[in-house]
Amino acid sequence: MSSYDIIVVGAGIVGLATAYQIIQNDSNLRICIIEKEKTICQHQTGNNSGVIHSGIYYKPNSLKALNCRHGYKLLIDFCNENNIPYKICGKVIVATNETELPRLNTLYERGINNGLEGLKILSSKEISEIEPFAKGVKGIYVPQTGVIDFKVVCQKLSEILESKKVEFKFSETLRKITVANIIKIQTDKDNYQCKKLVTCCGLFSDRVARMTNPEIDFRIIPFRGEYYKLLPEKSNFVKTLIYPVPDPEFPFLGVHFTRRISNEVEAGPNAVFAFKREGYKKTDINLYDLKESLFYPGFLKMAIKYWKVGIAEYYRSFSKRAFVNALKKLIPEISTVDLVKGGSGVRAQACDIKGKLIDDFLIVENNNVVHICNAPSPAATASLAIGETIAKTVLNVRF
Repeated sequence: MSSYDIIVVGAGIVGLATAYQIIQNDSNLRICIIEKEKTICQHQTGNNSGVIHSGIYYKPNSLKALNCRHGYKLLIDFCNENNIPYKICGKVIVATNETELPRLNTLYERGINNGLEGLKILSSKEISEIEPFAKGVKGIYVPQTGVIDFKVVCQKLSEILESKKVEFKFSETLRKITVANIIKIQTDKDNYQCKKLVTCCGLFSDRVARMTNPEIDFRIIPFRGEYYKLLPEKSNFVKTLIYPVPDPEFPFLGVHFTRRISNEVEAGPNAVFAFKREGYKKTDINLYDLKESLFYPGFLKMAIKYWKVGIAEYYRSFSKRAFVNALKKLIPEISTVDLVKGGSGVRAQACDIKGKLIDDFLIVENNNVVHICNAPSPAATASLAIGETIAKTVLNVRF
């Protein structure tokens, strides 16, 4: 049985960033990363839109707000030190009608409270000066927003970890955790032991957390986000990023436009309940995953609360015209012929037993085990800050 000081389960960006922050603090530790896929960042990290988030959306002093702002700085510093390309291009959040103005003003105040400098309230004319095809009654310019390829960040993290003798165990699925003086871990291929364990398992974080905390009262509900892409000859519609004013009751940002680091322009995503935790296609169904969601009391309460929103999201999923009509609120000149099918991703969204979609990051710690249980967007931007927080916890140190 192989023995380590620390084992990290999950090789997405949060798992890699956590191992990186731990080994940076103590290079003598024996660390192992266990991943069920053949390589790194195959799920949420590898399928996101590559946005470096500013922190404007999050409640002041929440884990999301604090880690996003600090993680933003750590990410930019890491990219500069390692020659990773990124672009700070700014974005526009657009209120398309008068009823959205109170929410727009709330966002602006949050941004100020979260320490964002250079935010600017835009008139309709000023929106058009930044994004000529976008239409709205008022907007916010957010200069800090950027774009990056998070897979490139992960590749550099893994290279650094390997150079520091961190071991990777790929294609191994976690089966059992036994917590005692020494933590024992069983996968489908081998057995390990360690002094401290960190799990960063995304779409399966609740199942893994229940291995040591059977009483946890939340469930991961998978939501698939589907994208379209603008045809290259139509990419002039979008210069940077154009977002709507989000619904504060629903933890998704709404369909938007993103000019990626590759210069492709992506439109979306919607947010539909997925019938499989790694269900990237409409036809992907896993009966166990589906049953686990449908029979969870919190899911039923959530579904009753959001049924109108859910129907609208599903309609957009099956109707390109409906999807485009949502995009037209931001750019009226967009038409169905300007867009082709893009990729998709699945978001791991924690839901509690009362039916509330947990908006903040959720970390559960006990008996030398730390589970990162809810880490949706902006987790990629915040990853190095989350990793720093976990490193402090498992090493009992201050940075």
